[in-house]
Amino acid sequence: MRPIQARISIGAMAHNLRVARSHAAGARIFSVVKANAYGHGLSRARRALAATDGFAVLTLEEAANLRLMGVDQPILLLEGLFGADEIAACVELDLWPVLHHPAHLDWLRQQPPSRPLRVFLKFDSGMHRLGFPLADHAAIIARTKSLVGVAGITLMTHFSQADETAGVGWQLQPFLRELAAYGLPWSSANSAALLRYPETLGAWARPGLMLYGASPFADMSAGQLGLKPAMTLQSEIIAVQTLQAGEGVGYGQLFRADRSMRVGVVACGYADGYPRHAQTGTPVLVDGRNSRILGRVSMDMLCVDLSECPEAGVGSPVVLWGEKLSVDAVAAAAGTSSYELLCALAARVPVEETD
Repeated sequence: MRPIQARISIGAMAHNLRVARSHAAGARIFSVVKANAYGHGLSRARRALAATDGFAVLTLEEAANLRLMGVDQPILLLEGLFGADEIAACVELDLWPVLHHPAHLDWLRQQPPSRPLRVFLKFDSGMHRLGFPLADHAAIIARTKSLVGVAGITLMTHFSQADETAGVGWQLQPFLRELAAYGLPWSSANSAALLRYPETLGAWARPGLMLYGASPFADMSAGQLGLKPAMTLQSEIIAVQTLQAGEGVGYGQLFRADRSMRVGVVACGYADGYPRHAQTGTPVLVDGRNSRILGRVSMDMLCVDLSECPEAGVGSPVVLWGEKLSVDAVAAAAGTSSYELLCALAARVPVEETD
């Protein structure tokens, strides 16, 4: 069998939920498991995060799968309704939709659910992606309260720079100032806000990335935050080449040796989810030693520098990210985010589940 494999740790995800809980004070936690639990598998995440207060997903399909798995906690639909026909499914599956567009209120008025739903009412506090204009709060909240199909309202917003120096104050302060008088529960904290800004906690926090052992911050590692990597992507060297000075390797010959050197060919490429745009110097571990990729990533293979790994050869283990090599470090070197790397894990990569 091709030696590439992803090892996914149930125990690491459970540990990371406990870290999230330690920062949450009195807030309840929606564990965000959209995008196949950031590439870790919805079923695995459901078991690993069983102690959560609720789950947050993107689609009805994800929600239905969780219910089939036996989940009885609240399930939040982060992008809300995509059509009036989904209202009945929210009733059947006992889901809490996010309402962020006037059409959502129209659908609930025109086709009242057979049982009133708890809803999250999302306001745009500056991200300018989804949400009702904050300036329209009085009319929107009054209209929502008038709907016979609404059983309860939680106010919601989302931060665009919680992981950056700009922080959250410029969004949080107007959100709370405008909406505090309603006395309604509210939710705003993503992973970065949960870890760094306790004033954002509200009634519900919505951690995602941190549950999988990656850091939302460029200036603080997952290990410094007490998080454990849940996914380790590993493979092996399947061939060794010796380059002479001036010789190149891979498509485009983007890397050329300045001396005689050994190069390992690894069974991992962009069709496995490794970023094609990763450049020479992106870190890897070979036989537990720090190394780097060389040249262009191919569909099924990439090349690594064996200069500091004199005993490495065919069959030597290679860690692309995970234990002892954070996905954050790989993502930073490749000019992308750990979110993308984790979510991009290809279906063809075998997965071993560990405790």
